[in-house]
Amino acid sequence: MRFGVVVFPGSNCDHDCLHVVKDVLGQPAEFVWHKDPDLSKIDCVVLPGGFSYGDYLRTGAIARFSPVMDAVKKHAEKGRPVIGICNGFQILLEAGLLPGAMLRNESLKFVCKFVTLKVDSTHSPFMKHLKKDQRLSIPVAHGEGNYYADDATLKKLNENDQVLLRYVDNPNGSREDIAGITNEARNVFGLMPHPERASEKELGSTDGLAIFQSILEAV
Repeated sequence: MRFGVVVFPGSNCDHDCLHVVKDVLGQPAEFVWHKDPDLSKIDCVVLPGGFSYGDYLRTGAIARFSPVMDAVKKHAEKGRPVIGICNGFQILLEAGLLPGAMLRNESLKFVCKFVTLKVDSTHSPFMKHLKKDQRLSIPVAHGEGNYYADDATLKKLNENDQVLLRYVDNPNGSREDIAGITNEARNVFGLMPHPERASEKELGSTDGLAIFQSILEAV
């Protein structure tokens, strides 16, 4: 399958994501510039981490207006997979492809460290290689990773089994320890931890690789 890694001004994890899918998993992959409105040759879209447009207004708030995002929405509407990592998750929220919003970390400090996650649901193509309640060691690196949703939205997320990952030790204050969610159709996945930074043993963990492997098996 062919991966397309979207590059916004300020993306800094794009090469990491491309390396994992292309060099570690051996899949065709290419960068997609944020002004490119054509994703017709792409099977899975990856919105990587970084600081799109410098986060000058609000994380992901400017990137959501990039021409490529119209193509990402159409891609998702066709049931094709989209994964947003860290800043990519923030962009998916701003674009309305996932419910909720991101706030500043409760500590008001940038957090960069390995965290322990719990797989809360495997009811998603992104979780096929994982087991419910499995613990994962994957790093986070963000200043605005405090996931917020109102009570009604949280209730719906839980009832629909859309919360895929939760923090064991919440590093940012996210409501209900939420680290990653999917849409109702289960083809759009946003998570704050960086699985691409935990996909090779040299990096200290390979727990993140299972997420990318799950995408391959699902598609």
